[in-house]
Amino acid sequence: MTAPVFEASCRSILPDGSMLTITATRRPRAGRADVKCSVPGVPAQAERMQQVVRLARHTEPRYDSRDQVVLSADRVFDPATRDWELAAVLADRIVRGVFQAARPVVANGWSDAWHLGRIDGRALINVPDGVLAGGPGALPHLGALTGQPDPVAATASARAWFPLHSGGEHDDLGWVEVTVRPLVGAMDTDDDAISVPDLDTLRQGQVRSVLAGARHFDGRGQGQWKTTVRFGETGFSGDSYGLALVMADRIARGREFMARGRVIATGTSSAWHAGKVETVDALAPKCALILREAGPGDRILLPKAWESALPQGMREALRARGASLACVERIGII
Repeated sequence: MTAPVFEASCRSILPDGSMLTITATRRPRAGRADVKCSVPGVPAQAERMQQVVRLARHTEPRYDSRDQVVLSADRVFDPATRDWELAAVLADRIVRGVFQAARPVVANGWSDAWHLGRIDGRALINVPDGVLAGGPGALPHLGALTGQPDPVAATASARAWFPLHSGGEHDDLGWVEVTVRPLVGAMDTDDDAISVPDLDTLRQGQVRSVLAGARHFDGRGQGQWKTTVRFGETGFSGDSYGLALVMADRIARGREFMARGRVIATGTSSAWHAGKVETVDALAPKCALILREAGPGDRILLPKAWESALPQGMREALRARGASLACVERIGII
């Protein structure tokens, strides 16, 4: 017996005036990816479509991982155009029953923050009657589709910084941002409710593992949140970002005090579920980088194992800049 498949389509007006059709089908997930996308001959555009849809889903109050949605574009289009993004989001919502369209949908709009539900604009200048246009002066956010408040009102975001050390002149502080939105109804596991759109599959799993462990230690964070994790720089290796990720997540969920400036942290753990913070490599260059970049109000968090080997005068130098330093062996209220 064949499982039922549901289908919906949305169109978008391309810069040359032609129509792009994005078709979404829904079927039982059966162990497959939650979202799969296809753009003829342009895999990078398919990846972008998948990222857009996954991010936009994080503005929804409910989450159901039982189905897979497959989205496909009917033609090749200029990789520089982004007005199709709103059509892809709406096709995904219509096929899952999240949005009910009274008539065939033609939509143009794009966003740099779909995970907040914001629609930043559109390239289409002369909007024909009946076209759903996104952006200022039109549809400003996804909540407006159904008369709901701006989704950003129900989300919280926090960033933490961590040293990016490669031994060269490009050493810098990278950031990780965690955005959370409450789920309606707890889940047994929240792996599927954690989106990490900027990283490959392996590193997405690592990020989810860190958050799952740290939230287990917290005792109140599992199965309650839709979570989006974004990195300012994705070309890094290693796991020394772990403590920064955990801190950003705790701050976003209201489980940690905010710093007056930035939280700058480095550390990893083989037992986040026990709240342990363990050492990472490159103490000397990372401390030098932190000393170079720290500013007033910054809170520096380093592994406890580093305490006895910190560069001489580091604490005093940070204090003189208005920054603080703590070497920690466990997460908690820091």
